Amino acid sequence: MKRLTLLFGALAVALSLTACNTVQGVGKDISKGGQAIEKAAK
Repeated sequence: MKRLTLLFGALAVALSLTACNTVQGVGKDISKGGQAIEKAAK
């Protein structure tokens, strides 16, 4: 039972780290899109 709990804990940590990278990547994409729109407006 302890091993199963440890496995689920490790899985939760791995998924949360993956989610952070995904959100950061989306933020960068949105920023680049905004910069492109700004350049087009100038």
